[in-house]
Amino acid sequence: MPRYLTGPLLAALAALGACATDSMRSKQTLLEETLRAYAATIRWGEIAQAQAFLDPKVLQAHPPTALELERFRQVKVSGYDEQPAVPTGENEVRQVVQIDLVNVNTQAARSIVDRQVWRYDEEARRWWLVSGLPDISRRD
Repeated sequence: MPRYLTGPLLAALAALGACATDSMRSKQTLLEETLRAYAATIRWGEIAQAQAFLDPKVLQAHPPTALELERFRQVKVSGYDEQPAVPTGENEVRQVVQIDLVNVNTQAARSIVDRQVWRYDEEARRWWLVSGLPDISRRD
């Protein structure tokens, strides 16, 4: 070991490395918790609560219409099968989810594929859904 990496300098570098590791672990933990909470919210059909996961800028620019919200009231989620989230950048992940739906009036079952994009907000220290709520009007 080089002589200059002994004593206080070595301790400082170890502490700095631990902080970076804790920061990354914290970000990953936040992602896992966010994805789990969002999945539960969608599974229970709590669309009003699901909107809280949307990036505020996305929500302001593209708020769900009354028709879109009414469509969610016409279905029950019978399945939510997610693939692992895949990092696409330092602060972005993508996740593909198959959502199984049953129409409450006709009992017709169908599935959609929701391609989610999540971005980490360093300032807010949280993950935001930037791809919007699932489009349940699509036929996949």
